[in-house]
Amino acid sequence: MKRKTALQAAPRFRLIGRMTLHTFFRITTLIALGLATTLGQAGAAPTRALVCLGSYSTPDRESVHLFQLNLQEGSLKKLNAVDGLTNPSFLKIHPNGKYLYTVNEVSTFDGKKSGGVTAFALDVKGGKLNKINQQPSGDTGPCHLTVDATGKYVLVAHYGGGSTSVLPIEKDGSVGALVSQIKHKGSSVHSRQKAPHAHSVHVGPNNKFAFAPDLGIDKVLVFSFDEKTGAIAETKFDGAKLEPGSGPRHFSFHPDGKFAYVINEIKQTVTTFRYNAKRGRLRTLQTLSSVPHPVEGNSTAEVLVHPTGKFLYGSNRGHNSIAMFRINEKNGKLTALGHESTRGSTPRNFGIDPTGQFLLAANQQSDNVVVFRINQDTGKLKFTGNEIKLSKPVCVRMILQD
Repeated sequence: MKRKTALQAAPRFRLIGRMTLHTFFRITTLIALGLATTLGQAGAAPTRALVCLGSYSTPDRESVHLFQLNLQEGSLKKLNAVDGLTNPSFLKIHPNGKYLYTVNEVSTFDGKKSGGVTAFALDVKGGKLNKINQQPSGDTGPCHLTVDATGKYVLVAHYGGGSTSVLPIEKDGSVGALVSQIKHKGSSVHSRQKAPHAHSVHVGPNNKFAFAPDLGIDKVLVFSFDEKTGAIAETKFDGAKLEPGSGPRHFSFHPDGKFAYVINEIKQTVTTFRYNAKRGRLRTLQTLSSVPHPVEGNSTAEVLVHPTGKFLYGSNRGHNSIAMFRINEKNGKLTALGHESTRGSTPRNFGIDPTGQFLLAANQQSDNVVVFRINQDTGKLKFTGNEIKLSKPVCVRMILQD
């Protein structure tokens, strides 16, 4: 079949010439509106997020709380809560969104010298939790946990015992008995650093290494991680050393996987690393203060990178603020943006919703959780006017409901 020449095809376009301008623009406008509506429906912005809050509590009181966050105005509505647990202080949502795991931050669990891990079935849309089972965590004082990218293992950091352990996740979401553990070794210069104190555990972007900031030995320990067996093993290079007396606590990767950040509890600083994903190595680039001036009794707590990778936030307990930083996208280094009061006392933890619009600060001593809107251009925080009262909140985790 022969193709038509441009001259032969020209009459088709003359049809437009027969329309009035009014008709032509009316039709094109309707087409554009229809397309916009279709695209809007296909990519409708999320409107709700489920907020899971951990706390220090006794079995006779509600301890893991579920709220709904309105992603337009930042308001919070209570959905549910569970009791029967002791100190479910830190939480982690499974990558598939179907399960929630908590530590039980105690020194004796089920008659053993150990803390515990509790598994729940999580109904994200309904905002409900159903307990599946519990297991000893393998050491005393578990204070933090995470789930690897395959969703097959829970990794637990023990502040009391100074160790990192791994428990398997079964097909039904339950946790099994411990499969791997490493006891940390060493000490440092501060009075709180006479022994190891693992303060958190994190799995790297390629799921091949686990990172354990230890407040007691001034190191971010790096372990190899076998995602098939759950085994963790010490590396030859051990990890990243911090300045003596730093007290590394929590750790956060940049979304591009090239940089990582640790917040140092005792020295009140944030350290930037360049990350070599192939070898698991961290190279120190920069250390900045988390406070504008020395504050007696202050200590840092949480550190998180914004989902866009443009900003970093860290919490100060004593100064009672969120420190805000801009991240240089090329070299990962930080520039201080200032501080925002958390409108409470002792912000032990905070969370950023998956859309990056809101930051929720959990003030442990003043028993409140406060909602801030994040300026997407400047990274600055602004109080929304929304907050809730909650006894000793210490962990914030979120997942979208729509």
